[in-house]
Amino acid sequence: QVQLVESGGGLVQPGGSLRLSCAASGSISIIVKMGWYRQAPGKQRELVATITRSGNTNYSDSVKGRFTISRDNAKNTVYLQMNSLKPEDTAIYYCNTDGTVVAGGEFVKENWGQGTQVTVSS
Repeated sequence: QVQLVESGGGLVQPGGSLRLSCAASGSISIIVKMGWYRQAPGKQRELVATITRSGNTNYSDSVKGRFTISRDNAKNTVYLQMNSLKPEDTAIYYCNTDGTVVAGGEFVKENWGQGTQVTVSS
């Protein structure tokens, strides 16, 4: 089984920064892609950023240039550095893995974290 544990959410002022972390645990060999999604009040869940094991990244247009996704493969951890935060960034942020190889070579398609609240307000 793969478990995702998130941390780093909270309240921050506009223009401020937060760093989210998500650690995947279990008998993990490879995680192909890790990422962050968010869901704001009254809206559907949307992509924030993803990163492959090799380091290829993808960002939504709304966060590109402000957010940086990274990962530590040895720790099976993905990070989201959020700078120049805006009130419209307020949302629940979810960690995601897409394509995980676990013990015995079993392939797990997808896992989701529990979500962590990010609130940007004065």
